[in-house]
Amino acid sequence: MEEKKKFRFKDLWSLLKNSVQAILKGEFLLRLNIGRYFIHIASCCTVVALTIWISLLIDSTLTKVQRNRKTIEEQQNEIAVLTYELSKATRRTEVERKLEILGSDLRDATKPAKQLK
Repeated sequence: MEEKKKFRFKDLWSLLKNSVQAILKGEFLLRLNIGRYFIHIASCCTVVALTIWISLLIDSTLTKVQRNRKTIEEQQNEIAVLTYELSKATRRTEVERKLEILGSDLRDATKPAKQLK
């Protein structure tokens, strides 16, 4: 009768050690006998890397767009407030009130202006 091989951690350790050494030496694909598929594997890795890179570019662009939208919204709010304040300040009564606060004795004309010849 054949003896069944028992599972030993020593065998697992040597398998992992050999695999890591093969990866570091660049022989991993050759040891697995899939060297003829190297072009396919390399092209798949390239496509995956390009997909990840493009995804990161898109993500950074979307982040900038969101940041710019918030900035535009804040600036629109500031413009609305400034427009309101400007329209409020251009009213004659508001101008007169501000002049009184500043202590100016400038008032509306009660007589027509004199013309110089």
